[in-house]
Amino acid sequence: MKALLSSKPVLWFLFLFNLVVAVAAPFVVDGSQGVMTAVGMGVVSLGAGLSLLKGRGQAQTQTQAQGQGQRQRQRA
Repeated sequence: MKALLSSKPVLWFLFLFNLVVAVAAPFVVDGSQGVMTAVGMGVVSLGAGLSLLKGRGQAQTQTQAQGQGQRQRQRA
């Protein structure tokens, strides 16, 4: 389950879907229920967005490390 939830397509879906629901909830549902729905969905959307950014940073770090390794092999 962890591998599924950490895949990029699932994270993009969670980010975008929950963001849309968080924006629309106060207009569709009245009162405190709409506000709490927006807050809950917003938190999930932020979590997915941060995971996307974290994965992007790790991918860049791995790419840089691979590039340095290739340069060292070419020098030898």
